[in-house]
Amino acid sequence: MLLKRTNIKHQLEKLRDKNQTPENWRDQVQAIFVQETKKELQILSTLKNSIVGGDDLTNHFDFDQLDSSRIFHIDQIERICIDYRLRFLDTKFFKGKIPQEAVSTIKQLEKDHQISLKGFKIIAPSKLFKLENADDPLLFAPMGNSYFYLIHKWGNDLHPLRKLAMWSFKSLENLLILTLIVSVILTALIPNGLFTNDPTTVSTFLLELFFMFKSVAAIVLFYGVAKGKNFNPAIWRSKYYNA
Repeated sequence: MLLKRTNIKHQLEKLRDKNQTPENWRDQVQAIFVQETKKELQILSTLKNSIVGGDDLTNHFDFDQLDSSRIFHIDQIERICIDYRLRFLDTKFFKGKIPQEAVSTIKQLEKDHQISLKGFKIIAPSKLFKLENADDPLLFAPMGNSYFYLIHKWGNDLHPLRKLAMWSFKSLENLLILTLIVSVILTALIPNGLFTNDPTTVSTFLLELFFMFKSVAAIVLFYGVAKGKNFNPAIWRSKYYNA
């Protein structure tokens, strides 16, 4: 006698229908989906309407369930933002799209820790924020005592030379050093005898360098004023485009 093969689909149906009718099961599934959708909409609303000044807010996480590698102090965040010319602002200013993975992570965290997260912040370049006029987002939630918990990271990594490219924006001293270096290079490219009959003397080179430095500095000053640029330490937490 041959044994009848087991149909896994039928076994699943039998197990499901043991204590449920198809109609009740459908209603339960529908109710779960409605509840989950409502929860996701609530999270998105919180992200888009984050409370300004969320540093004072505290999300009471269950520390036994936290990943310590995702905890960062505000001083560490500040250092990275200054080095790479990034901003650390409330999510209400973020004009990019929050990925579904981030919403799902928030939902799971709220379930695991039995809390409703609030005060969300994002690290991202200025172009990803809707800044008021006066490549790599990271979503954080405040933990209190100037600590933040990294919830989700998405998008592409920053260009490997971004830190070097933004070095001159860290301080006035850095900008002057870069201006001087550019001036020396441009002065060295000036053809001999263009401005004087005795181009080989040190005093001639220094004179040309002086005028070249003034010209480059004037261009840098004009660009900075016209574009409303400021140094990294002054903008990393500013919500103003021309801060």
